[in-house]
Amino acid sequence: MTPLYATAEDAEEAFYEAIARADLDALMVVWSEDEDIVCIHPTGQRMDGHAAIRESWRSIFESNPRFSVHIRSKVRWESLLISVHSVVETLFLEKDQTVHGPMLTTNVFIRGANGWRLLSRHTSAAAEAAESDDDTLDSQKHTLH
Repeated sequence: MTPLYATAEDAEEAFYEAIARADLDALMVVWSEDEDIVCIHPTGQRMDGHAAIRESWRSIFESNPRFSVHIRSKVRWESLLISVHSVVETLFLEKDQTVHGPMLTTNVFIRGANGWRLLSRHTSAAAEAAESDDDTLDSQKHTLH
């Protein structure tokens, strides 16, 4: 049964939880059923559609079976049908003590009959130095009219 995400935040949380478990099926459920979905990884490679996005994440999980993503400095813009989240991500690999990041990510969610789903994700390396952990809880929310 396909989960119903009541909010864009629920969908985003499910996405990052799937990454932490290296659960490809759970990760792909978060994506919109729309065939025009897009994912851009920090390498700059753009994937269009379910097959390409699924293959890219399969390859990532195969190379790094366990990693977690820590989010901070979240800024959100929301309307009834779309929610855009700009976050700063830091990656932690299971057996590697090196911090990877920061990376700037924009996640775009849309609301449809099956709740909120991820439509587009764009991640790139940040030019800035990592911020302190005090910024972890920073969150701003803006409503689009």
